[in-house]
Order: sequence, then structure tokens, then C-alpha cells
Amino acid sequence: MSNPDSPSARWTRLMHRVHARGSTLARPATAFTSMPEPRTIGSYAKGKQLVAGNFLFAGHLVTAPDRGMWEIAPPDDVFDADLHGFAWLDDLAAVGDPAARGKAQDWLWSWIDRFGTGRGAGWTPDLTGRRLIRWINHAPFLLRGRDGDQSRAYYRSLGQQTIFLSRRWKKTAPGLPRFEALTGLIYAGLALEGMRRHVAPALAALDRECRAQVDEQGGIPTRNPEELLEVFTLLTWAATALAEAEMPLSKDHTAAVERIAPTLRTLRHADGGLARFHGGGRGLEGRLDHALAESQVKTSQPDGLSMGYARLSAGRTSVIVDASPPPTGVASVNAHASTLAFEMTSGRRPVIVNCGSGASFGEDWRRAGRATPSHSTLSLDKYSSARLGEVGSGNWREEQLIDTPKEVPIEISPAPDGLRFQGGHDGYVRTHGLTHARTLELTFDGRGMVGEELIIALEDTHKKRFDRVLDAKSLQGVPFDLRFHLHPEVDAAVDMGGAAVSLALKSGEIWIFRHEGVFDLALEPSVYLEKSRLKPRATKQVVLSGVALEYATRIRWSLAKAQDSAIAIRDLNRDELDLTT
Repeated sequence: MSNPDSPSARWTRLMHRVHARGSTLARPATAFTSMPEPRTIGSYAKGKQLVAGNFLFAGHLVTAPDRGMWEIAPPDDVFDADLHGFAWLDDLAAVGDPAARGKAQDWLWSWIDRFGTGRGAGWTPDLTGRRLIRWINHAPFLLRGRDGDQSRAYYRSLGQQTIFLSRRWKKTAPGLPRFEALTGLIYAGLALEGMRRHVAPALAALDRECRAQVDEQGGIPTRNPEELLEVFTLLTWAATALAEAEMPLSKDHTAAVERIAPTLRTLRHADGGLARFHGGGRGLEGRLDHALAESQVKTSQPDGLSMGYARLSAGRTSVIVDASPPPTGVASVNAHASTLAFEMTSGRRPVIVNCGSGASFGEDWRRAGRATPSHSTLSLDKYSSARLGEVGSGNWREEQLIDTPKEVPIEISPAPDGLRFQGGHDGYVRTHGLTHARTLELTFDGRGMVGEELIIALEDTHKKRFDRVLDAKSLQGVPFDLRFHLHPEVDAAVDMGGAAVSLALKSGEIWIFRHEGVFDLALEPSVYLEKSRLKPRATKQVVLSGVALEYATRIRWSLAKAQDSAIAIRDLNRDELDLTT
């Protein structure tokens, strides 16, 4: 991420405006070469809220039933970008009734009137690519009942935005923004009359991006699962558009899709949602299944890591572990100190989670969500396994991860009655001389998991460092907290006289958490952060606390279904979007 106040960034924004204005002089498209098919999937609940005048974007709710979208004052730049990206068209199309169509049409042609000449925040390559995809996807929905003048304005704007994108996509940051810009350019070039000349350069650039951004594990530098899904979706959309135009798919494009698909399967929990790591959420409802089906890639990831994550799954239970060093440098601006943290889902119900990204709730929540205590793993002496460090100059600062774990050895192997994950990281060696090692064993039937945490000084230099820390604490020990954050829909209660915690799921399942040893067990407040909500959701966390006094401290725990929990449960309840919580 570059400094938005630097001379180069200001120059880039100026040139975006210059080329946006210049594109309005270009010869516009007049029609589609063929009628496009809608591929983007929206939320019916969000669409109904939009029709009612409730604008929920970037964690802000603006209620304006009597005003148009472009008449409201955006609370921040992210909210404004979400408006100009037009992804909300998916939600209105999901409703699909005359009221939703009327809103979509009014807001689209109002955008053309207000911003079509190159004004506004929407003239950046990534937002233009996102907008073009939606305008083209939903053309039948949008054009129904429109007169000739409005249709001509629509096609003229599509053509002008395509020209702008062809000139400015190179100024988009590598990664998801560039994938979005290039896919939009390919989409428009294939769909609009007179724009085919832009397709070949865009395809060549997309191939380069596939080679540079998608690694052999099918991952991307940010290690954000939701961002990987967005990249994968864009690549499948571009592939389908090329197939419909009877154009061949390149080797690099095909290879990227074939690498990403099995990785996303690894990162998908038993309930169909993605693991929430490094700033990513669970993904839009239905997006993952639809993208995997459209890709037609049937393979699963072989044993080992996928984008640095390990997976244990059996029966109705899935466990996904962050099993690699976190991103660093530019790729880490949204990354979390989550090494060895895990999430667990039983059937359609998340049980153990990470707090998630608090970016939509402000900078304080964003920073809190990135810290190790916001993840289901061990934190030592109130330290995170990686620290946040500021980079930048002048008025611009951004926090990247620094002092990250460098060595994260892992092994996945059979256990006597299931699967075993073993991993460790050196994130606390520099500060305390201690390595955190974690073992997780999931039974073959998925009804139980046992865990062991080891806090250990491995080498003589590590032991000396630990001794110095112990001396500084007057030999009182190094405190640690082992956290298991619970999903908000888990009903938790301390049980068995404080020796266990019972976890009741809405499906009717009961899980019991127990531990061995002399550690303090508590049920404490926590939060669940998700960008579709107006505020953080209150939840609970199971916390095991103690102190490390020796060169090796072992903590054993277990999480198992109660014996009277049914093997198969009919779980059909669905949750709807609630804007008030």
C-alpha cells in the first residue's frame, strides 16, 4: 500500500481524473456483441434493506428512505468506494422485483448524470473494473423498460469506462485490485461492440499477474482466504466469458485456477464458510460454491499445507490451523499475529473462531483484531507472536507486521484414533526465549479433539534469555493465556464445579471443554467482528491461564461432544441479516 499523500499518489489520482475526462471524448460502444448472462450472486436480505433506504456499507448504516444513493453523505472513503463499485447491484438483482429494479435503474442513471464525465471517487481502475462487471452482468435487469436515450447513455458510459480502464489499469496495485481491473477490462472488451482490441493486452497482463501472485500452494501473498476467493471468482468469470466468446484460455490462467480451487476447498469449513484469518471473513453466501462449480476443477489439495494452512476434518467436524509465518512487508498491512491459531466447526455451526477483522469498526478495533489475544491460540505475557510496526513518513503511516515468527515447523500424521497436527513457532524466542508448540488430534468420527500446548526453551541461549526474564519478574513466572474464542451463537457455561465448560450449539449438540493441570479456567467476554454488522457482536471465550516457571510448561486440554449428542442432527435453521446487531 503506497502513501496516499505522497507526490506520486497525488499525481496518480490527478492522471486518473485526466484520463477519465479524456475517455468521455472517445467513440462509445453502441450495443453488446451478445446478451450477457448474470453471474454475480447477491443477498436478498441486503437487497430488501437497500430498497427500504438502509445503506449498510463498510460497517456504517445510513438510513435515507427519501433520498437517492448519491444524495447521502458517505461517512468515510471506504463507504464511498463501496457505493461507486456497484457490487450492491447484485443484492438488488437478488430481490428482482419492480421496486428493486426501479432503485437500481434510478441510481445507475443518476451516477451517469453526476459522475459519468469523470468526476467522483469511482474513477479508479479497480472500482471501474468492479462497476463494469456489474453493469454488464445485470444489463437485462437494468435495461428493461428504459427508453432509447437512456440506453444510449448506458452504452456510451460503458464504452467510456472501458477506454479509461484500458489506459489506467497499470496504475492499480498488484493483487486483488489489479485482478479486478483486468477482469473488468476483459469482460467489457468481449461484451461491447468495438472494444475487442483491449482484450489481448488485458489477457497478457492477467497471465503475468497469475504467475506473480498465485504460488505453488494456490495461495496469494496476503494469505487472506476471502481475498483468495475474490481473486478466484474473478478468474472464473474471465474464463467463462472467454469460453463464451470461443477464445482459448491461456496456460497461466488455467494453472492459476487449478491451483486455487483445491486450496479453497482446504480453507472451507464444514458449514461452507471460509476460515477467518489475516483480515478475511467467511465470504459472501454462495460465492465459494458457485465459483468452485463454475471452475469445473474437481481436485482437492494433497496432504500438507494450503496457502500456509493445515486442515483436519472427520465426520461433521473441520479444524483449520494457521500453520506458517504470517505475511510481511506490504502484504502484511491487514495481516494478523495468528500463528498456530485454529478454528473449529461442527456441521453447520462454528464453535471455535478467531475474533476476525475489526477494520469496519474503526482503527482501534482493527488493531485489536490483529493481536494474538484475538485468536484461538496461546499468548505469552500479554505479547503477540508478531508485533505491529509503523512504516511511512509525514502524515502517512501504516502498520505492518514486524518481529514475526521465522521458523514454523509442522507435521501432519495419523494418530492412533484419528489425525494429528503438530506445529511450533519461535515468535516468543526473541522476547522470552520460549517456543510455543501445539499438538491437535481429531478423532476419526469427528466427535472429539485433544490438544497439548508446550512452552519450552529449546537452546542454551534461549534458556539464558528465559532466566533473565524470570529474574526481572522476581521468579514469579511468565504469565500465559490460552484462548478459545466462541462463536456468538454458542451458549457456554462453566460446569462441573469449575473444572469444565459446556458449549451448547443451536443444532442441539453439546461439546465439553476440559483441561488437565493446575491452571485457571475461566469464561470471559469476547467479541466477534464481521463487516456485515453495525457493531461487534458480544460473545465469550474460554481462557486457560497460568505461569511458566520452568524451561518446559505443558498444558493439556480436550474438546469433545457429550456422550448423549446424536451422531447425525437435522439442522435446518437459517440466520437472516440483522442490521441492528
